Amino acid sequence: MHYYYDLHLHSCLSPCGSDEMTPANLAAMCALAGLEIVALTDHNTCGNCASFCRAAQAHGLTALAGMELCTQEEIHVVCLFPDPQRAEDFSREIARHLPPIANDPDYFGRQLRMDDGDGILGEESAFLAGSTDIPLYEVPRLVAAWGGAAFPAHIDRPAFSLLGVLGLWDPDLGFSAAELSYRCPPELARRPDLAGLQLLTNSDAHSLDQIWGAEHTLDLPEPTPQAVIRRLACQPGTLSG
Repeated sequence: MHYYYDLHLHSCLSPCGSDEMTPANLAAMCALAGLEIVALTDHNTCGNCASFCRAAQAHGLTALAGMELCTQEEIHVVCLFPDPQRAEDFSREIARHLPPIANDPDYFGRQLRMDDGDGILGEESAFLAGSTDIPLYEVPRLVAAWGGAAFPAHIDRPAFSLLGVLGLWDPDLGFSAAELSYRCPPELARRPDLAGLQLLTNSDAHSLDQIWGAEHTLDLPEPTPQAVIRRLACQPGTLSG
């Protein structure tokens, strides 16, 4: 069956995310938009994922815990996990690879940890807007060790993207999928080096008004996080929608 998805969303824990992007608000807006499968992917952390998953499930959504990891090369990679616990374990590992400096909320933005009822649990002091020291080629193996799947984000953009940094897609990277931004020129998806990849388009929403309606679909046997992980990790072809 086909399910409407958005697998790249930010909350107020991302320094560039709006303060209105609480887990509760985000989940409610996703449900209102007609989405069915959603994932929270804050920058270099999974700290709000458990709260988001609870809020999303209360709205009848299939929710995945995730992260938008910034690699050593400053390439963004969306990492998704089958449950919040494994995501949190992965997040603790990634914290060891962040630069040893504190966030400046006046310059980069606040980093708010929230519960699923709009309560503030605290403010993250680590510098989440920076890059980790993890090489791109290590990411698929690392994510798989926590039972997840990963795909490079917005590869068509000039900055923080695989094609923007490397110039081409290397099949030895170990990714089965990639994300194209909604502004991606149609001809880019027909590049020979992208042949056989699953190509997704997500909103990458940082504010409530950036969340899309039901537009792009995933073909899955069942609407579960595990089915999404298997789909992204194993199956070739192009995602419909």
